[in-house]
Amino acid sequence: MKHIQLTLTSLLFFAIFLPAEISAQSTEAATEAIVWNVDDPDLEWGPCPEFLPDDCRIAVLQGNPEERNTDVLFKLQGNTKASNHIHTSAERMILISGEFHVDYEGQDPVVMTAGTYAYGPAELPHTASCVSDESCILFIAFEEPVDAIPVD
Repeated sequence: MKHIQLTLTSLLFFAIFLPAEISAQSTEAATEAIVWNVDDPDLEWGPCPEFLPDDCRIAVLQGNPEERNTDVLFKLQGNTKASNHIHTSAERMILISGEFHVDYEGQDPVVMTAGTYAYGPAELPHTASCVSDESCILFIAFEEPVDAIPVD
């Protein structure tokens, strides 16, 4: 039951703190082709869950974070770390910039450079670090609603 409560808390966090117009704009656009550039001035970046670094940002590219099949950009500033967490969804990721390390529990660490694809199974605990001086920007496709749940 604790896991369900944390998931609902995480979903509420995304619903409250991601700008409402991002979700509305993304949902409306789902019936048309969508094109974004990572430097697009109209791309709206919102905060990450509070257990992640303060300067971490997420931008919704397509979909609604409370529903299935949402695409986001995840930005972690250079030389920062995202603490141990899980997602209830699998993640399909491509690193756009920086050097990003993902350490999945029970597996060898994954080193991502620009253009690297990685798949993260649902509910597999992991930490992530942007080890470059520049920000790491990661494209992530979520199959289930977007969440990030801290793990001790």
